[in-house]
Amino acid sequence: MLTDRLLTHTLDNGLTLLVRETLAAPVASFWLWYRVGSRNETPGLTGVSHWVEHMLFKGAEAHPQGAFDRMIQRAGGHFNGMTWVDWTTFYATLPAERIDLALEIEADRMQNALFDPAEVESERTVIISEREGNENRPGYMLREQVQAASFLAHPYRHMVIGWKEDLRRITRDDLYAHYRRFYMPNNAVAVAVGAFRADEMIEHIAAAFGDIPRGETPPAVRAMEPEPRAQRRVQLDGPGGAHYLLITHQAPPARDPDFFPMVMLNAVLDGATGLPPFGDGGLGRAARLYRALVNSGLAISTNASVAATIDSYLFTISATVRQEGDRDRVESVILTELERLKMEPVGADELARAIKGARAMFAYGSESVTNQAMWLGFASMVADTAWLAGFLDGLARVNPDDIQRVARRYFIPANRVIGWYVSEKRHD
Repeated sequence: MLTDRLLTHTLDNGLTLLVRETLAAPVASFWLWYRVGSRNETPGLTGVSHWVEHMLFKGAEAHPQGAFDRMIQRAGGHFNGMTWVDWTTFYATLPAERIDLALEIEADRMQNALFDPAEVESERTVIISEREGNENRPGYMLREQVQAASFLAHPYRHMVIGWKEDLRRITRDDLYAHYRRFYMPNNAVAVAVGAFRADEMIEHIAAAFGDIPRGETPPAVRAMEPEPRAQRRVQLDGPGGAHYLLITHQAPPARDPDFFPMVMLNAVLDGATGLPPFGDGGLGRAARLYRALVNSGLAISTNASVAATIDSYLFTISATVRQEGDRDRVESVILTELERLKMEPVGADELARAIKGARAMFAYGSESVTNQAMWLGFASMVADTAWLAGFLDGLARVNPDDIQRVARRYFIPANRVIGWYVSEKRHD
């Protein structure tokens, strides 16, 4: 179990430490997680968290731009950073004897990131280009519009990269203020997993981060999504060789008792591999949506997903349909499958296979020290380590009645957004 032999500690400045010793390989992974993502952004500043993540790779007081890359690569490691709706994280995996390098880098940029004005402007161009690249993908454009329609009030309604209009206006002062407000020890969790003595690693982290001052408590997210009352539809028309369908329903957050039944409901419907935050464990080609849509020839591909989040987010179902395909039929088949879940309990054998597959994918996805550290930090962002410790048991306890109950609760028209990207026919 990922939480076995886990030591926890909190420094005087509020930084939470999660440290797990494992001697499976002579490597170690260090992750620093901040409780900030697009959920913490306000209108006019969408995308600011993602942009700050970029700026933290642009140099700090003791490590000028490019130094991070060279230092990690010379030590034989790899590193990266990510921003999502609930969190921002940075990590490095290195030979165990060099893991202090990651601590040194993260402690420096937690307090001394430069935000050079010229680099801010350079990165503005990079991020807007990234966004414009996404705009060339029909699936992205559809997701952006459907996500915006899925929430009336909650900041989950905008994509992590932000709206282009905001990206053009955000200033260096906006970025730096966001950095000072959220990227502080009392808003962070440090996770280390690998071939070291756990008590010594706690001492090393304390030495690197202990003198960084505690910041003011970040502002809470006050927006509450009202109860959905109306089914909504979105249609985009544009160039392309296929049609794209995206159906969303608001779904339970990670701590909700309905979360694990929703994960297993998804496993029955979908044939993807993995689990939140990797994806979703399912039955492969035996999954219901694959059989109903792909095996029948109605769709080229289909996917369903549910995410573990702080607040209620989205259960999504997508399908790609040939240009000559029957869009109405595809939509009808999906909605029929959702009604079937409400009306007929899932068979015991089908559910047992789904649970077995999900548990196997969880085990596969947590083999490496990098993924073990990722899971520990991720769980701390959306719930806590007790939630992670009970993850497999939470899946195994799901029964057919649980799946039927959550299907009836969430798969109602008033909780639904249906979006289509309709491909325009080419005239050669």
